[in-house]
Amino acid sequence: MTVLVTGARGNIGRHVVAELLARRIPGVRTLIRQGLTTEPARPLHPVRASSSPYPTSLPTAARQGRDATGITWPSGLVQVVEGDLTRPQTVAPALDGAELLFLFPVPETAAEIVELAAVAGVRRIVALSCGSAGHGDEHHLAVERALAASRLEWTCLRPYGLMSNALLWAPDVRANSVVRAPHGRFCYPHVHPADVAAVAVSALLERRHVGAIYTISGPEALTQIDQARLIGEAIGRPVRFQELNDRETHELWQSWGWSAEEIDLELYVQSEFVQVPAPLGAVVDHLLGQRPRTFAQWAAEHATAFR
Repeated sequence: MTVLVTGARGNIGRHVVAELLARRIPGVRTLIRQGLTTEPARPLHPVRASSSPYPTSLPTAARQGRDATGITWPSGLVQVVEGDLTRPQTVAPALDGAELLFLFPVPETAAEIVELAAVAGVRRIVALSCGSAGHGDEHHLAVERALAASRLEWTCLRPYGLMSNALLWAPDVRANSVVRAPHGRFCYPHVHPADVAAVAVSALLERRHVGAIYTISGPEALTQIDQARLIGEAIGRPVRFQELNDRETHELWQSWGWSAEEIDLELYVQSEFVQVPAPLGAVVDHLLGQRPRTFAQWAAEHATAFR
């Protein structure tokens, strides 16, 4: 059995790979974008014939155990293959021979990737969507619709905001012991990426999840002021919260590469959950039989990034 993990070097994907290895699942294959070559090359190992219209040889960067970002997995247990989800034809070789797919999708190409997966013989897809899809976010609903229209087995995951998003605050915390953000009382049940990954792996390996859409939350709804305090406790010094107005927020987030449209949408979402916290769910408890990890745990795990 071969499992293809896209976004394998990301906050969730790396945990998906780790969970698969912990369960001793053979045939873990990861897709990375770094150093993509457009020239087909000799495959790392023979791949079965495919009716895909695209080349079935793996690009030259196909190699064992390590990707270009320095993430290292046990030798011989993880195959690293290059491809670019924004260019679906480059992903076809990685799909060939895979039975299961964890999809960190690009919504604009999701339908084509799903079709390529079907042609390649993929049996089941677990796709990362977003909590906002439950509120009519067309960007992420496009992915869910592509799966629903396919003939494949599928599960969609809608996590609330990830705890790892707080790493955007790390430079300010390191330099000035401050978190700068709008809406200090924005209250949201952020979820640990490892909990999302654990649900993803369960959905990949167990048929009981087929056709399900899971909204995944953390165990508590915290304000951004609470998050700043907990980061401070993790690093052993107080971290204050500095509330930004809309203009200041646009300036800061544009420096992170966000578009004005993305910023306005995020500001709107945050404003909706200032007076009324986002609801908590019990997906992790129910599906995995364990409590979700807390933000305090996440902050302790990542304290070095903030010191």
